[in-house]
Order: sequence, then structure tokens, then C-alpha cells
Amino acid sequence: MSTALVARPSPGVQVEERGGGLFRRLGSLRHTSPGRLELLLGLLVTLGVLTGLLAGITGAATSAGTSDLGNRAQPLLVEAETIYSALADADTTAAQAFLAGGLEPPALTQRYNDDLERATTAISAAARLTPDGSEGAASVRTLSNGVARYSALVATARADNRQGLPVGSSYLSAASDLNRQTLLPQAQNLFRVAQQGVRDGYTNAASYVWVTLLALLILALAGALLLAQRYLSRATHRTFNVPLVAATALTVLLAIGTLFVLTGQNGHLGRADSAGSTPVAQLAEARILALRERGDEALTLAAHGSGSQYATDFTSAEDQLTKALGNEYFSDDLRAAHQAYLAAHEKVSSLDQGGSYDDAVRLAIGTQTSQTFESVTAGIGSALDGRKAVFNQEIGAAGNGLTLLAVFGPIAALAICVLAGAGIRARLQEYR
Repeated sequence: MSTALVARPSPGVQVEERGGGLFRRLGSLRHTSPGRLELLLGLLVTLGVLTGLLAGITGAATSAGTSDLGNRAQPLLVEAETIYSALADADTTAAQAFLAGGLEPPALTQRYNDDLERATTAISAAARLTPDGSEGAASVRTLSNGVARYSALVATARADNRQGLPVGSSYLSAASDLNRQTLLPQAQNLFRVAQQGVRDGYTNAASYVWVTLLALLILALAGALLLAQRYLSRATHRTFNVPLVAATALTVLLAIGTLFVLTGQNGHLGRADSAGSTPVAQLAEARILALRERGDEALTLAAHGSGSQYATDFTSAEDQLTKALGNEYFSDDLRAAHQAYLAAHEKVSSLDQGGSYDDAVRLAIGTQTSQTFESVTAGIGSALDGRKAVFNQEIGAAGNGLTLLAVFGPIAALAICVLAGAGIRARLQEYR
């Protein structure tokens, strides 16, 4: 066997020697002035590159999170509430039209059709806003399939009612059960998923991890530049190194700009939450409760004495809505309108329980009671529109400057690296 083969070191030993040699060479740089300058230059460039990278990532992450919050999460919440309110109102309107007997009033028929169209449109929009395979997407599929079944049951109930067939009430009851036991719970589940999505959206938009890392790196870079200037001042007996001073000034400007942009974003996000999405959720829930009241009233009458469960649910919805209306987002006029509707409902219940069923029906579906109730939902709807506008305005303002941070942050960091390199290289030239 050749001795050359015996003496040849293994590849692992070569890698170890190379790695050890690299560290020894880096360690040896500390013992000479040029070597220390090269180490200092490497540190400044590394910190500058990392700062630029983090500035780009932070700007992109906050911008994407803010955009997703405004373009997907909050719109899904609005669509979920629209689905619920449209289906709830459709159920109420179908029951009221049924109570009228014979040929349904055209106004109620048109309102019912409009409600189904609104629900179908909102379901289609929600389908585009929910990721495939998610809990929200499953609710959307159930709603999409269920609305067609619900519509068919109501159509059958209306056809039987026109012919005076008692079985019509059974079909109406089946349609209402499908709506209340399947469709509305799925709409509520979609609403809950959307609420969680909004909460997660605020966290993603703030991007606390990336912001914290960027802040630490900017501080580290500024500190390293100051220490580098102090070292050069002592080593070269020169007070200022102009490129390093410029790099430090640019770092300070980057820090101030980043602070200004991210502080502004957080301020707008906070207002979008407190004055936008939070009131929107509470107002949406209030409209849901109001529609439950109106639906329970109509279904109690349609059940002809066997609708005690609807009367019980009305009381539950009334208690919840009365409590909710105490919130600052609701006006005194809206609270007064709700009390007026409750007074009208009491008259309807008294007439029904007193044996004056036809009078109770006429009062329930009459113009005065209907207008009183619609003033409640219209007031909530107006407040909803106002809060949606506030949210959109604040989210739009929150996104201002984030793209600039993502673009100009890395550019500023690159300029800092160039200036730092120029400042250190000028001193290295003196040793050659």
C-alpha cells in the first residue's frame, strides 16, 4: 500500500481544519489595527443588510395584514350578517304573507324575493372570501344548499295556502324549522368565524414579531455606528468620519420614519377596531335579535296557539336586545322605537290570547306595527353603514406608508452599508 494513501487526511478532517482555520483567521484580525477595521466593517455591513431585510419584511407583512383585514376579514363579517338578516327577514315576511291568507300581498312577496336574492348574493360573496376546506367554507356550502330547499318549502306552503289547504301551515313550519335550526345557526357560525378572522386580522396587521425585530436591529445598527465612530476617533485622532456620520444620520431618519409609519398604522388600527369593527359586530347582533323578535311574533300567530316556543324565544331576544341597546352606539331614538314596537307587540299578544285572532293578525301585519318595527331595523342599519364607513376610512389610512417602508427601508439600509463601507475603507487605505 502506498504511504501517500495512508498519510492522506479524511474529508472530515479537512473540513474541520478549514473551519478551524477560518475562525483562527478571524480571531487573528483582532490583534492588528487593519484587522479590527475589517471586523468593524463586516459588523456594520451585516447589521445594515439585516436591517434592510427586516424593513422589507416588516413593511410587506404589515401591509399584507392590513390589506387582508380590510379586503377579506371585515367584508366576510358584513356578508355573514347580511346572510343572517336576509334569511331571518325572509322567514318573517313569509310568515306574515301566510297570515294574510289567500293571495299574498304584493309588497310582502316582493320583500321575500328581495331577501332571498340578498342572501344568495351574500352567500356567493362569502364563498369567495373563505378559504377552501375551512370551517367558514363548510357553513357557506350548507347555506347554499339549504336556501334552495327552504325556498321550495315556502313555495309549497304558499301554494297550499292559496287553495285554503290546512297542510300549508305544516310546510311553512317545516320551512321555518329548516331556517331556524340549520340556516340561521350556520349563518351565526359564519359570523363567529368572521369575528375571529377580524381579531386575527388585527394581530396579523400589527405584525408584532417583525416590528420588534426591526426595532432591535435599528437600535443595534445605530449603536454599532456610534461605537465605530468612537473607536476611529480614538485610533486616528480625527473627530469626525463624514461617511459614518452620514450613515448614522440616515439610520436615525430610518428609525424616525419607521416609528412614524408604524405608530400611525397602530393608531388607525386601534380606531378601526374601537370605532369600526367592534360597533359593527354589536350592531349586527342587535339587528339579528330584532329580526328574531319579529319572526317569533309572526310564527306564534301562524302556529294558531301551538307556538309557545316562539313566544319564549321572543322574550329571550327581547331581553338581549334591550340590554344591547343600552350601549353607546345606539341612539335614544332607536331605543324609543324599540319600546314602541314592544308596546305594539303586547297589543298583538293580548288580542291573540283574548281570542281576537284576526284582529291580532291585522295589527301584526298592519302598516303601523310594520313601520314601527322597520324604524328599529332602519336605525340599526343606518348606524351600521356609518360604522362601516369609519372602518374603511381607518383601514385605508392604516395602510398608508407601509409600502414605502417595504421599498425604501431596504434602500436606506443599502445606502447605510455603502456609507459605512466608504468610511471604514478610507481608514484602511492609510495602512497600505
